[in-house]
Amino acid sequence: MVKLIVVSEYSSNPPEGPGTGRIKIGDGPCYGLARVQDLVLDEDQLKAWTDKCRKDVRKWFDDDLQRVADLIGSLKESDYIDSEWCENGKGAVAACDAYSIRRVETAPAIGQALRMEYFLKFAVSKTGTLVLMVSCHA
Repeated sequence: MVKLIVVSEYSSNPPEGPGTGRIKIGDGPCYGLARVQDLVLDEDQLKAWTDKCRKDVRKWFDDDLQRVADLIGSLKESDYIDSEWCENGKGAVAACDAYSIRRVETAPAIGQALRMEYFLKFAVSKTGTLVLMVSCHA
């Protein structure tokens, strides 16, 4: 059996092999939200970690990670959904916290206000210096 490499700071009870991601973790966030928000003040500390996340950042945020960092900065603790193990499809797993945030934004194409809901899932790297985005979409 291939053992997955844990790349997140949180590392208790990781899944054993490929295809075992998305296993729920505990009863609360793995990472303090204020700490994550402090890390992404520097957009260079934010990395789209999965292929799907990179595609979603291109689609929803015009490939602008600063907009994603701003969205993380506006999260509140009450936006927390749950935590789970996530794979990147390349032999690594990370313990991720998932959040959902609702905002009213103006749609550029029509100039009207729309209610948007964004789903964000991220981990803090093993070194504690990088936020790994696993999912970021509307």
